[in-house]
Amino acid sequence: MNALLKIAGAVVLAAGLSAPVVAHAQSTVTAPGGTTSGTYMDYMKTVYDRAGAPELTSLPLTEFDSEYKLNPMGAASWTQSADGLTWTFKLQPGLVWSDGVPLTAGDYVFALQRAAQEGYDFNWYWSFAGGIKGWSDVTDKKADPSTLGIKAIDDTTLEVTTDAPKSYFPGVASLWYPVPKHVVDKLGDDYALNVDTLVASGPFMVKTWEKSNNTMTLVKSPTYKGPWPAQIDTLVMDTQIGPPEVGFPAFMAGEADWTSLNTGQVPVVKAQSPDAIRSNAVFAVYYLAFDVEKAPFDNVDVRKAFQAAINRDELTSTVLKDVAVPAKSILAPSYPGYQQKVADLAKFDPAAAKAALAKAGYPDGKGFPPIEIWYREQGGYNAAIAAPMLQYLQAQFKSVLGIDMAIKSMPTKDWSQALKDRSNNLFLAPYEYDYLDPSNFYDLFKSGGRHHFAYPDYDKLVNAGDAEADWDKRLDDYAKAEQVIIDNAPMVPLVHPVTIAAVSDKLKGEGVTPNSKGFTPLDRLAGYLYTHITKQ
Repeated sequence: MNALLKIAGAVVLAAGLSAPVVAHAQSTVTAPGGTTSGTYMDYMKTVYDRAGAPELTSLPLTEFDSEYKLNPMGAASWTQSADGLTWTFKLQPGLVWSDGVPLTAGDYVFALQRAAQEGYDFNWYWSFAGGIKGWSDVTDKKADPSTLGIKAIDDTTLEVTTDAPKSYFPGVASLWYPVPKHVVDKLGDDYALNVDTLVASGPFMVKTWEKSNNTMTLVKSPTYKGPWPAQIDTLVMDTQIGPPEVGFPAFMAGEADWTSLNTGQVPVVKAQSPDAIRSNAVFAVYYLAFDVEKAPFDNVDVRKAFQAAINRDELTSTVLKDVAVPAKSILAPSYPGYQQKVADLAKFDPAAAKAALAKAGYPDGKGFPPIEIWYREQGGYNAAIAAPMLQYLQAQFKSVLGIDMAIKSMPTKDWSQALKDRSNNLFLAPYEYDYLDPSNFYDLFKSGGRHHFAYPDYDKLVNAGDAEADWDKRLDDYAKAEQVIIDNAPMVPLVHPVTIAAVSDKLKGEGVTPNSKGFTPLDRLAGYLYTHITKQ
C-alpha cells in the first residue's frame, strides 16, 4: 500500500492500494448474517434497522484496514482548507453502479441530503462526529437540505464544510455511502426492498434474499472498479448461524467458515483447532464513574484510592479471561491514538491506595459510608463482563481498602436515566466507539458530555487535539488531556472487551490474519474482511 493516511495526520491521500492475493475461481464463504432484521437494504436509509449487510454492497468514501489505518475507497484523495473547515474529496475515476450508470459525487450528496430530510436514525452521527455545517437546522426542519455544507463541485469532486475544524473528518466519512439517485427518483425507497432493483456501488451485489430470515447470497459485482475488489466469488450470509449456540456446531461440522464463540466454546476450539481462534477488539471501555460533587467521592483522594486499588491484569487473566483486556487508558490497544506511555501510568498499587484513603480520613476503610455501584443489564459480549467484574472489584475493594460495596443491576433505560439524574454517586459505565478516532472517546468526557464533571484544562486540550491536523501533535494533546483525568480521577478505566471467533482453515489473507496488535477485525470492518480473504 502506498501513501496511507495516518488516521488524520495528513491532509492529502493518494490512491494506490496494492492488490491482495486473488482467490481461486468459484470460491464460496458461508458466514453469519447481519445482526439486524430490518426491511431496507440501505445503510443511508436506516442503520439500526437495516436488512442484511449493505456495507458490503456500497462504496464508502473511505475505509479502515486491518491495522485501523484509513484508506481511499470512493474517494481517491482529499485536501483540507487552510482554516480547517472545508474538505475537498476527489472521487476514483470510472466508478459505476451495478446497472452501468456512472456513480458521481451527486450520489454522495443526495445520500446525506435525503438522510437529513427523512429523519435518518443515524442523524446524530453527522452532527456529533461529522459536524456538517447546517445539519441541525435541516434535521430540525428549519432549513432545506440544499443548505447543508455539502455539495458536488462536479461529477468527481465533493466539498464538505464543517462548523468547526475536524481533522478526523475523512475517518468519519468511512460511513458515508452513496445512494443511487437515478433509481430512487424512479422507485423511491422501495428500490432497497428487492433483489432486482438493488443496484450496488461496492464489491458485492445481492443475488438472493430470503425475506423470511434475511439470509442473503452476495456475489462479486462485475461492474465494480474501486479499491479492494472482492477476493471471493460468493458470500452466503446465513442468519441462522449468527448466535454462537448455532454457529459453533455449524462451524465444527464444516457448514460455516467462521463463527463467534462464547467462553465455554473457546477451550473446545483451542483444543481441536488452535490456529482457528481469532480475537476481535470491540473498541469499548468499561469504567467507574464517580459523582465528584457528592460525598465520599467529592474527595479526590478517595477517588485516587479506588484508582490504585484495581488489579486489572489479574481481573482479565482470571474472571474475565478471553472476554476482556486491561483498560490502562481510555483507548483500547490497537485503537487509533492509543499510547503506551499513557497506559504505563496506570498501576495497581495497594500501598498507595491505602495511603490515599487514609489521607481522605478513612484509614483502612474506617468510617467510610455505605456505597452501591449501579450497572445496566446487557446482552451480547457484555453479559459475560459486568457482573463477574463487579464481584471481583467488590472483593478487591474490601481486601485492599476495607470498603464494602453493594452491587445493583438495572434495565438500561433506568440506568441511563439514573446517570442523567445523578441518582447515585457510583456507576459502572460502558461505552463503545462510533467512529475510529481518539476524539470519539475523549469528547465523551468534556464538559457538558455524558457526565456532569467539568475540567476546563481537559476541554481545552481535547478541543486542540480535535482540530489539529498534525497527528503527533494531536497525540500529545490527548495524552495531556488524559493526564488531567488521571490526576482528578472522575472516572477510572477498567477493561476493554474483546470477542472471540473461529475461522476455517480455508480463509486466508489479510482480512483474517491477526494484525500487529494480535486482533482480527471480524466485527464492524466487514467490508474489509470479505474483500481481503481468499481460499488457498
